[in-house]
Amino acid sequence: HGAAVAGPGSLPVPVAEGALFQSSSSEEEEASPSAAAAAAAAEQRREERLRRFRELHMKRYEACKLNSQEVVEEDKRLKLPPNWEAKKARLEWELKVQEKKKECAARGEDYERVKLLEISAEDAERWERKKKKKNPDLGFSDYAAAQLRQYQRLTRQIKPDLEQYEKLKEQYGEALYPTSDSLLHGSHVPSKEGVDRMVADLEKQIEKREKYSRRRPYNDDADIDYINERNAKFNQKAERFYGKYTAEIKQNLERGTAV
Repeated sequence: HGAAVAGPGSLPVPVAEGALFQSSSSEEEEASPSAAAAAAAAEQRREERLRRFRELHMKRYEACKLNSQEVVEEDKRLKLPPNWEAKKARLEWELKVQEKKKECAARGEDYERVKLLEISAEDAERWERKKKKKNPDLGFSDYAAAQLRQYQRLTRQIKPDLEQYEKLKEQYGEALYPTSDSLLHGSHVPSKEGVDRMVADLEKQIEKREKYSRRRPYNDDADIDYINERNAKFNQKAERFYGKYTAEIKQNLERGTAV
């Protein structure tokens, strides 16, 4: 039932089998906690790597999403007119002015008086100087400049209906600011008041143009240097502004002494 362990020069000594099993089990118990700790540390490191990987993946996803949004916004900005930001800022400022006018009316105050109380003397002088320099009448230079001046004069007379603008903005949303890809044909019908206002303005322009285009008396003795009435009017305007500079050249051409 036992094993004999013999030393040098001695008789074998019986050893119990339970003692060997007890020593091997104690060694396994000492080795098992260190292996469990190593496995737990490895698992912890793995979880940490997975957590960092998920964070990097989410950051990459957010970066791609923000980049796509910026690309879409930039495309919209490029398709807008070049002066769109200025127009938008102007409309927002006009809306604020309208709101302030309503507040002053509710309090029984004069808006112009309240506005003047908020303006400093330096700003008032600067605006007055700017108003005097704005759009001076330099006379006729060419037809393009005259057409531009007429366009600016007509657009200054237009008073936008900001309440109607807000209603349209709520109704159409982003479609109110069309781009090259927008299809808005037939989606907007002008109001009867707007059509009547346009007709009245056109009739006023026609009436004013008829006064300017009254027929001048014809002079039989005048030199004929035109091919039709439109060309004759152009020559008269050119003579009025540049005649003093070209008088000598014209006389030399008539005498045949031009160099």
